[in-house]
Amino acid sequence: MLKQGEVYENPVTGMKAVIRVGTWETGGERLVADLYVRKCGAGSALHLHPAIHERLTVTSGRVGLSLHGRTSIAELGSAIEIPPGVSHRWWNAGIYEARLSIEIRPAARFEEYIRNLFGLAQDGKTDPMGMPHLLQLAVLAQDFEDVIRFPRPSRLVPGALLPVIAPIARFFGYRGSYVEYLNRPPSEVLEAEVTH
Repeated sequence: MLKQGEVYENPVTGMKAVIRVGTWETGGERLVADLYVRKCGAGSALHLHPAIHERLTVTSGRVGLSLHGRTSIAELGSAIEIPPGVSHRWWNAGIYEARLSIEIRPAARFEEYIRNLFGLAQDGKTDPMGMPHLLQLAVLAQDFEDVIRFPRPSRLVPGALLPVIAPIARFFGYRGSYVEYLNRPPSEVLEAEVTH
């Protein structure tokens, strides 16, 4: 489980997450992290969470946001509430690093998903936008359909096609979750205690 002070990096999306309140401290109920997003960095492609409540707070820089089908720039200090079932996407819309605070409730399954996604990116198994390649994405989306859904995972592939592709991907050895990613240590652990 994620612990306070751990740091995780996604080299493809340009995101670094510093855990402020980990799933270890909350028994998987809550996760709070500071996200540092480099120029042109972004979160996942347009997606929704069926049962997860997400809260983003912009603490530095310019953050673009697609929410409810509308695109805007989130104001510094603004808190964006994203209830379950709402399609959304966010990205660094500025020329300097952007910083956000993210809170996820419940967080245990989200942690498992994000650790797999970061592991795939660290191992060079995602596209330039940080999305796994089609066969990997199909099993990941199927195994984590309770966590995240992609209405349109790419320009060419509708989300409805992923369940059809998943059995083929499994035949070729792809899995939705990998033990090596769940057990991969953080990029670093901060010495000083992070405040809540």
